Amino acid sequence: MESLFDPQGNQKIVERIDKLTPIKLSEWGVMTVAQMMEHCQMPLKVVYGTKEIKVNWLTKLLFGHSAKKMFTGEKKFSKGMPTAKEFMIKYHPDFDEAKKGLKELVTKFSREGHSGIKVTSHPLFGTMTYEEIDHAQWKHLDHHLRQFGV
Repeated sequence: MESLFDPQGNQKIVERIDKLTPIKLSEWGVMTVAQMMEHCQMPLKVVYGTKEIKVNWLTKLLFGHSAKKMFTGEKKFSKGMPTAKEFMIKYHPDFDEAKKGLKELVTKFSREGHSGIKVTSHPLFGTMTYEEIDHAQWKHLDHHLRQFGV
């Protein structure tokens, strides 16, 4: 699997983001391209310590381990996966601002490396290694970029 920590792997994601246009339609789901780019910023902000989400202890107990395995494993995400309510984008963000913000957060991953990651204890998945964080972030970005055909 590619790595966001690796400058070359990171650049591949940025290049895919650059291919997005305001009129790009999704191949599945209900988000607009701007909503998707805003949504993709949320998990990055969680690991950078600038966004907090809360998870019910029972949900964590029942689903945390299996969800972590799915998010950090090699298999690609399937269409129609559930989204944390804190990550749902109901408004219509500015396309250029959403794109700029996402690219900044993605490039921070390789620019700052492990020192940029402030939160390694995920509210649902529990303690995560840097490699697991990297895999989960890569897979999430790849999933949504595939959603919009890039």
